[in-house]
Amino acid sequence: MDNINKEIGQRLRAIRELCEWSGEELAQKIAVGAAELESYEAGEREIPVSVLHNVSAVLGISTTELMTGENARLHQYCLVRKEKGVAVERSEAYRYRSLAYNFAARQMEPLLISIPAAREDAPFLLNTHSGQEFHYCLEGAFAIQIGTHTVHLEEGDSIYFNSAFPHGMKALGGKAAKSLVVITLGGSN
Repeated sequence: MDNINKEIGQRLRAIRELCEWSGEELAQKIAVGAAELESYEAGEREIPVSVLHNVSAVLGISTTELMTGENARLHQYCLVRKEKGVAVERSEAYRYRSLAYNFAARQMEPLLISIPAAREDAPFLLNTHSGQEFHYCLEGAFAIQIGTHTVHLEEGDSIYFNSAFPHGMKALGGKAAKSLVVITLGGSN
C-alpha cells in the first residue's frame, strides 16, 4: 500500500509541475491544505478517491493516468471482466476496483467497493468532493453517513446523493460488504 501511495504521489507532483501549478495553487483549487497536498505528493498519506477525482478534474487528466501512469485509450466501449478492473488497495477502510479505467474522457467513475468488516462503533471516515454518487449494495450490509444522516443498506438497496456532503461507509454485522458505486466526475452540485 505504501508503494502505491508513493507512486501516485510522485505522479501527482510531476503532473502538477508539468501543468505549471504551484502546490499552494492546486491545494486551494481542490480545497485541501498545502501541507496536506505536500504529504500526498510525498506518499506519506493515502490519497482519498475524492481528492484523486478533484485533482484529475483540475489538471485535466484522467484518474486512470493519475492512479496507473497510463492513459485510458478506449472511446467506444470498455469491457471489464469479473475481477479484472484496476484494483487500488490504498486504504484499510475500503478496497476499490475501477470498472471503466480504460475508457477515455469518462463522465462517471463506476467502482466496485469492498468494505471490510469493522466494529459497529468504528467511526466513519468521511470525505467530500464535487458531483453525485449512486451506491447499490451487492453483498452484506453497510451504513453510510451523509452529512448528519446515517442510512443502513442491505443487499439490493440503493442510495443516490450529493457528494458535497461529508460521506463515508462502514460494514455492518461484523461481515464485509460490497457496493457498486457510480460517481459523476466534476460538475456542480
